[in-house]
Amino acid sequence: MTPWVLRLVFLNAGVFLLQFLFPAPLSRLALRPDHLLAQPWTAFTYMFLHGGPMHLFFNMFGLFIFGPRVEERLGSRRFLALYLLSGLGGALLSLATPAAAIIGASGALFGVMYAFAHFWPDAGILIFPIPFPIPARILVFFAAGMSLFLGVRGGGGVAHFAHLGGFVAAWLYMRWADRFTGAARFKARTAPTLPKPSTADRRRWEQIDRNVMHPLNREELDRILDKISRDGMASLSTTERTFLERFSQH
Repeated sequence: MTPWVLRLVFLNAGVFLLQFLFPAPLSRLALRPDHLLAQPWTAFTYMFLHGGPMHLFFNMFGLFIFGPRVEERLGSRRFLALYLLSGLGGALLSLATPAAAIIGASGALFGVMYAFAHFWPDAGILIFPIPFPIPARILVFFAAGMSLFLGVRGGGGVAHFAHLGGFVAAWLYMRWADRFTGAARFKARTAPTLPKPSTADRRRWEQIDRNVMHPLNREELDRILDKISRDGMASLSTTERTFLERFSQH
């Protein structure tokens, strides 16, 4: 796992353990939207509490599936900002259900899922018991639609508006980053204008350590190297160049 994905998994697991040891004090960290002005810290603390082992497991499993590649692509600081802002977005949209007590990392996780679909919309995701992979963009669109429908319908004991708020916050964050920092710089954390590639650059890119890369990033690396072999280095886009440069620096 990548650094902040690992830290967040341990942090959520640690807080869950403390919930059993000190249930009364930690229950005060849950989000109650109608008390948000009096307890503004709960807009952040609620996302580290969980209602049971399965609630924790599914949220952390989702973070394990989607988080590492998103953190690799955004960088650790921007990934953490995305995670926390998505959780905050979930808290703000939960004002639609002011009397509910809300806990869980689902809003933050749904923001990470949106970022994954933003970068890799056609990546196939297997969801049991569906026997075929679902494109990430379809999965996110369906999840957002269901969150809106079930949130309006009400009931079920699930904070659907928190899920939807995570999507909305992540969408706004990605649009802001693409607009004000430049898509290529944002996606790879390097300058968008790069010098003409040389033979030395190609040798350096071919020596990238594939063993430390996420499997989906390894697929992207193989695709770009195949493109170089087929069409030459001049065919590379700025995004592809910055992708290679970032991983060659490791």
